[in-house]
Amino acid sequence: METSFPWSTLSEAYGFLGNSLLKPMTQTARVGLDPAFWEAFPDFGDEGVRDALDALARYADRAAPLGEEAAAEQVAVEYTRLFVGPPSPAAPPWETFYRSEGVTVGFGEATFRMRELLRAVGLEVRNGNNQYEDHLGIELLYLSVLCARVFAGDDESVGRARCAQVAGDGPVGSEQVREFIEEHPLNWVGAFRDRVAETFPEGYFCHVLTLAERILAWQRASAIG
Repeated sequence: METSFPWSTLSEAYGFLGNSLLKPMTQTARVGLDPAFWEAFPDFGDEGVRDALDALARYADRAAPLGEEAAAEQVAVEYTRLFVGPPSPAAPPWETFYRSEGVTVGFGEATFRMRELLRAVGLEVRNGNNQYEDHLGIELLYLSVLCARVFAGDDESVGRARCAQVAGDGPVGSEQVREFIEEHPLNWVGAFRDRVAETFPEGYFCHVLTLAERILAWQRASAIG
C-alpha cells in the first residue's frame, strides 16, 4: 500500500458528499453555502476537481444575497424536487435506474449487490429515511468507510469508521476500493448528474455530482491498488 496516498482525505471528502445527498440542507450542515469551504476543500492536485470546486464556490457566492436561511431552503426545495417528488423524483438517486433503459422501480440487481457488499465487510445501513442501498449517497459513504479502513493500516488490517448512516468493522484492501469505484459510483454518476441537470442545470446538486464524479475519476486514474 502507498502510505502517501490521501486515503484519509478521500474518506472525509466522500463522507461529506454522501451525506449531502441523503438529507436536505435544512436538516444538515450549511457549509456548502460558504465559498471559503469550497476554496479549502481538497482538489488532490487535479484541475478538473478544482474546476468543480470553483463552480460550487460561485454557486455559494450567488446564493449569499438570499441569506443563509433562504439559501438553505432553496437547496432543500431543489433536493425535494430532484430526489423525492411529488409525484416522483425528477432524478432518481438509485443506481438501479441507470443500469438499463425504462426502469421505473427503484429496487433491482444493484440494490442486492450493494447489500452484499455492505454485509461482506460487516456494514449496516442506518436507514432512517428508508433509502435503498444503491442510493448514491450510501455508495459514497460506503466508499468513505473503505478509504478510512485502508488508511487505518495495511491491507490485512481492521479499521473502524462511522458515517451518518453506515457503520461497522471489517478488513478492506485498496484493490477492493478501486474495483468498487469502477463498478458502482463511477459507472453511473455521470448519467445521474445529467438527469439532475435537465431540471436544475445550475443548481447546487449538479455541481455536487460533478465534484463527486471528478474525485472518483481522479482516484481511479491514480491506479492505487
